[in-house]
Amino acid sequence: MTSVDKEDIGKVLNDQSRPLKERFRALFTLRNLGGKDSIDMIAQSFQDGEALGAIGSSDVMHILEKYSADPVTEVAETCQLAIARLKWLQNSQNEKDNLSENPYLSVDPAPPETRDSDTQHLTTTLLDENLPLFERYRALFSLRNMGTTESVVALAKGLKCKSALFRHEIAYVLGQVQHDACIKQLTENLKDPEENPMVRHECAEALGSIATDECMKILHEYLKDKERVVKESCEVALDMCEYEKSTDFQYADTMAKLKQGENLMTAGD
Repeated sequence: MTSVDKEDIGKVLNDQSRPLKERFRALFTLRNLGGKDSIDMIAQSFQDGEALGAIGSSDVMHILEKYSADPVTEVAETCQLAIARLKWLQNSQNEKDNLSENPYLSVDPAPPETRDSDTQHLTTTLLDENLPLFERYRALFSLRNMGTTESVVALAKGLKCKSALFRHEIAYVLGQVQHDACIKQLTENLKDPEENPMVRHECAEALGSIATDECMKILHEYLKDKERVVKESCEVALDMCEYEKSTDFQYADTMAKLKQGENLMTAGD
């Protein structure tokens, strides 16, 4: 892959006139290709408080503290989580070796709990609205790491919690696990017109990751939703369904093999 090829993919990522599913393909391709130029192109597309926290540097603490009281609740909660994660990283050396293993290799906004935490304890923590959000996130990621039917059902209960940011994260991790035990709950939140669009969009993408025929049927129903982010997420999710069901369509590898001057985003359609 030449630098010129990467530049073309970066242009697609940052072209807001392109269909969202095409921009997602560009994003995943740049992520897989790696390198400073790929990172720079991805960085052009957004600025995010959670991403600053994920970097794990205390240098960003003052920025996060500034926005931890933001009038937008989701922004404030995201910055508060990032601050809690940074403080945990600075003071958690003895605990790190006993955390449950993350099979997804993602950089999460909170660490999981220790390996000896059981499902009942984690579920209680997850659903306790009086606990700090950081503690509840730790329970969330521990349940995700378990990946059992019982833990997935427990996670799905979190889709009824008060915080939209929390419900959004629940839907995201259910998409990572790809277990069909949560289809009903994800569908309920997607169909709820009063639900935060951020949550509905993540529920759509989770259904796309699970990729059963039932999921595809539900996603088709919301391709013309009045919320743009929901409609476009359904388009992306159906594209993900095609990938999950296909044996030869490679979501990102196809992009990496394309040459300059070709239509970068038509492969697999």
